[in-house]
Formats: sequence, structure tokens, C-alpha cells
Amino acid sequence: MTDVEKRMLQTIARDLNIPLKQVADTVKLLDEGNTVPFIARYRKEVTGGLDEEQIFALQQQINYQRNLQQRKEEVLRSIAEQGKLTPELEKQITESTRLQQVEDLYRPYKPKRNTRGSKAREAGLEPLADILRAGVLDPLAEAVKYINEQVADVQAALQGAMDIIAEDFADAADNRVIARRRTWDKAVLVVRASDPGAQSVYEMYYDFREPVAKIPPHRVLAINRGEREEFLKVSLDFDPQYLLQELWRRNFQPQRDDAAQYVRQAMEDGYQRLLAPAVERDIRRQLTEMAHAAAYKLFSANLTSLLLQPPTRGKTVLGVDPAYRTGCKLAVVDPTGKLLAVDVIYPTPPHNQVEASRRKVKELIARYGVNVIAIGNGTASRETTEFIGELTQELDGVSYTVVDESGASVYSAAPLAKEEFPDLDVAERSAVSIARRLQDPLSELVKIPPQSIGVGQYQHDVDQKELARLLGEVVEICVNRVGADLNTASAPLLSYIAGIKPAVAKAIVVWRQQNGPFTERSQLLAVPRLGEATFQQCAGFLRIRDGSNPLDATTVHPESYEVAEKLLGLCGYTTADLASRGGIPELSSKLPAPVEKLARQLGVGEPTLRDIIAALEKPALDPRDKLPPPLFREGVLTLDDLTEGMILQGTVRNVTDFGAFVDIGLKEAGLVHVSELSDKYVKHPLEVVSVGEHISVRVIGVDKRRNRISLSCRGVH
Repeated sequence: MTDVEKRMLQTIARDLNIPLKQVADTVKLLDEGNTVPFIARYRKEVTGGLDEEQIFALQQQINYQRNLQQRKEEVLRSIAEQGKLTPELEKQITESTRLQQVEDLYRPYKPKRNTRGSKAREAGLEPLADILRAGVLDPLAEAVKYINEQVADVQAALQGAMDIIAEDFADAADNRVIARRRTWDKAVLVVRASDPGAQSVYEMYYDFREPVAKIPPHRVLAINRGEREEFLKVSLDFDPQYLLQELWRRNFQPQRDDAAQYVRQAMEDGYQRLLAPAVERDIRRQLTEMAHAAAYKLFSANLTSLLLQPPTRGKTVLGVDPAYRTGCKLAVVDPTGKLLAVDVIYPTPPHNQVEASRRKVKELIARYGVNVIAIGNGTASRETTEFIGELTQELDGVSYTVVDESGASVYSAAPLAKEEFPDLDVAERSAVSIARRLQDPLSELVKIPPQSIGVGQYQHDVDQKELARLLGEVVEICVNRVGADLNTASAPLLSYIAGIKPAVAKAIVVWRQQNGPFTERSQLLAVPRLGEATFQQCAGFLRIRDGSNPLDATTVHPESYEVAEKLLGLCGYTTADLASRGGIPELSSKLPAPVEKLARQLGVGEPTLRDIIAALEKPALDPRDKLPPPLFREGVLTLDDLTEGMILQGTVRNVTDFGAFVDIGLKEAGLVHVSELSDKYVKHPLEVVSVGEHISVRVIGVDKRRNRISLSCRGVH
């Protein structure tokens, strides 16, 4: 390992608070082409048990450090070519751990456009600038010596020298660091209206001030958007008096008062004209980056909770895509997600064909044995929910729930949906998607670009490429945590399995169609473009139920089959027992020796052996089953039914920095402000709630004009 690589790994270990050996060993696995889910689950001995989030963070950091190293080399080469690279400067650049540090150090040597300082240098005034800084000689007497064809008089010479001093002062790395730090600590973000008379959603910011160090991320994003839409003007209010005194002491010690006068004037000019605007840009950029980071974290947490919602197993579902003019599209799907029927009803304005719609829905329920009705929460959802709610009161064993349909229209118009349902229109496909979302949220939501699912805030204001990358990681983590049935998983779901690219996912589905169901995992090697390396990464995450090898239905990796079989034998079982019993829950109590000793005896790591034992005890364990199922409703609730003080059960649909939106059975989700989420102080809503969680709420306000519902969890148990 080179000194450079060691320094990078040490930086990552410090920043992520992970032991250096774990960092080095995990980076080696990543460099060998292993995927994050595979490393997290099947290489715990090497990583020391790092989870997927830690490994993804580590992967991002090593990429950052390698790009940083490349930039360092470019900067060092550029400064060396100018003949200005000193050992001290080289050491500073080499030991920098952030790109900002490298750019600050490079700034004085970075080729510049035609600036006042560069023109003064071309006129030969740099020595005069040095004389002024030293402050030993008479400035006026010295300036006379620099009058030439480009310098008209003494005043022009002194001005040029001061321009050089101002530029050098503003470019000095230490000065920029100090100025940024002091400004961040003391500056106030000032927001004004571009047109105070204009109506907009940003009116609360028309006369707004908040300390830079205290402004929350969601407010930064809102202000940025208002500025981008030209409703707001934003600036920093900062008194530089003490900063300039500090910078003066650190930079200059002229001995003559007359020299000091010119240097101080140059410093103040350099600050006002060059340094202060640059610092303001840096701070605005830093605020935005921090706000983006907070938004990404929020998106990731919400998406994880949404994707890992428990499936609704064994139910025939009627999906309803509400609408007004074009009618509500219906789709019935069986417990496996197979489409049984589509239809349309017109219970909402302008048609109001309520009775005919009731008959048609009842016929579908009776014919196909529908257990649950899933209603999309889009346009006309409120009227449709009232209609369905009243209808279910007449039927035994049929309930309904409202499903978040964010992104359903994106899926229904996509090539994938057209390929699966070429004879259905867009709204009918959307109704199928709504029904399937209730049955298996993960399998259905992976068909939609993560950024289109809409859980979070200001999703269109952040870097879309970075958002897609981070949310893609979230989907990958969730899919591999749950795993996939090799014989039923769709190509979009398979494409998130470790090591499988979209083209290979399609090839798996084609092989399945041409050759029938997979009977063992090893058959994956017969799929075109799926070689040994891909097989190693993906095999453990793909299950085969009722295959020829019972271990194929577990999370045990094929590389550990021999260990699993030996373990079963030591405990008095065979793989046939595993298949017939659907797991051996008492396996831990039958171990002939402690796990540590057994691991050595079987030649396997202790973490891997513990995972094998858990997999053999509960082969069909789905981590989503630990969560509460969706709330099914049988009565009808309208906005008019709500009264202050009413206690209701709800499902968290979205979490933002300022609160949580809760579905209480209406189209309109109610807002529980962060201050109302708990009897105790809550810094961020994610501390106490997550998407999909069922909570009890009290109605504290109903604004019928704006269809807004205010809720509280305080004092509700």
C-alpha cells in the first residue's frame, strides 16, 4: 500500500469512525468488483459486520478521496510548472483532506483572467507592492521609480500596487478560511421581496432574517426556490469590523504609517470587492449543500420505510384509479398479482352514476371474491373514497384502504407497463399498479424511478443525478434485504439484485419463459451473460420455492451449502427435514457445541455460521412481516365528519423537516407539525415517526375552505 493510499484510508476511517483495518479490507472487496449487498451479507468476517449504509458511505468516500488525489496531482503539476512549488506548499496540498482546501491553496497560483492585479503585475508593479507591504521605505519616493509607458504617474503606480496587495490578500488560503468561519458564525441571511406587492407562496419571506448558522435545511430550499423564481432577493448581513482587525494582525506589519495607510486601504478593497462576495457565494453554496444532504437523508429514510411496508398476502384486490370526467378505472388482481378483470365506473361528478357504479362493483366483488379495495389518493379520491366507504358497509368481509399513488402515472405510461398490458389504457394500468402496491409495495414500486415516488420535500430542487444515485442505493438495499423469488420476480425487481444488470434481468425472465421455472440456483449459470462472478454476487438473494435443493429457498449462499449440510448433520437433521418442515426452529438448541467452536470445526467465520443457523431456522422469514399491516377501513369518513378533539387512527404517508402527513382515510392527509408529534421536545420528525407507521392522532383544526387538517399526537396514547 502506498503512502497516498494509506493516507486516504486513514482519512475515511476518521471521518466515518470505522477502524482502519475494516476500511482497508472493505475497500479491497469493492475494488475486486463485489457489490455492496453481497459484501454486507456474505463477507461479514472481512468487513467486521459493516452494514449496507456504512459500506455505501465508504464507497462514496473512497471515490471522493481518489478524485481528490487526482485533483491534487493536477494542482501540484500546475504550480510546479510555474516554478512556485515550495516544499511547504507541496506538504499542505498533499495533506489536504477536502477539495475546498486544495482549491483555496491553489487559488493564488491559478491562471486568472485579465484582472486589475494581473494588469498591475504586467506593468511591473509587483516589487512596489512588496515595498508597501514591508512598510520600511517612503511609498511616494519609491512609486516614482515605477512610472513608465503603462504607469502614468505616482498615483497610478500606488493604485496598481494596492490592486496587487488586494488580490493577494483575497486569494490567500488562510484568509479565506478565517473569513468563511467568522462570517458563518456571525452573518444573518436577509431575504427581501423582489416586488412587495406580488402575491406568492413565498410571502412569509418578504421581510425575513435568520442567522446563517441556525437556518434549517427546508427553509434554505424554500428561499432558494423563491430566489430562482425571482420572487425573493437574498443577501448576507455581516459586520466585518472585527474580522478585518484579525486579518490585519495576521497579514501585515508595515513599519511606516504612510505605508500602512495604503496597505490597509488595499486590504479593505480586497475584502469588499473580492473576498466578501466570494465568501458569500461559498456560504450560500454550503447552505445549499447541507440542505441537499438533509433532503437526501429524508428521502432515503422515507423511501426505505415505504419500500419495506409489509405485503398484503392472500388477498384478491380491487384497485381503483379515481377520476371525474373519464370515470374511475377498476382492476381486479388475484393474490399473486395476476390481472383478472378491468372495468370503469362513473360515481363522481359530472356523471354521478352512483347506483350503476354500485351494481358493477358488487358484481366484480362477488365474481372474483374481492377481499380488499385499494383506492388511489389522486384526483377525485375524496368522492371515490366516500362512495366505496358507503358501499363496504353493505358487504361482509370487504374493507378498503387509500393507497399513495405517487408515480403510478409514470409507470403506467412507461414501456414496461405497455409491454405487460398492451391492450390496457394508461388509467387501467394505473389501477393495476394501485392494487399491486397494496399486495407487495416493494415489487411494484421498483418499477418506478425512485425520485418519482414523492416521499420527502423539495425533491425537484436538489441535484437530480445525486438524488437518483442515492435513492437507487436505497432501493438496492431494500430489495436485497428482502430477496426475490427467482420464478416470479419481474425484470425491474431482478435488476436491483446484487450483481444483476437490467439486460441480465431481462435474460433471466426470457430463460424462465423458454425453459420453465428454475428448479435450482445453479441453473442461473445457463442464462446468457450471467457468468460465475455475477452468480456469486446474486445467488444468495434469489430464492426457489419447492426446488430440487431445499437450501435454494434460504438465504444460505451456495458457497456455504457444504457447511450448512454438515451443520444439519451434526444436529441430527438433513436437507429433506428442512424441506418437509419448512425450517428447523429449534436448531440453535440442538447445536453440539458453542457457535465459536463449531465455526472453527466447520472452517467458517462465526458471523457466517450464525447467519446460516438463522436461515435454517426460518427460511421464509421476510423482514417486512415484523411491521404492522395496512389499516383497512370499513366505514366512511368525510371532511364534514371531523370535529376538533376527535381521536383517529392514521398511517404516516410522508415525513418532512417540519412534520408528518398522516392518512386518516380522506384524500387530504392531515399535518402533524413537529411541535405536535410528542409530549417531549422533538428535534426532527424522523426521531419519532416513519413512513407507513400507524399512529393515533387528535384533530386540532379543520380548514374546509383550503381542505387542510391539523392533527396532534400530544396527549394521545
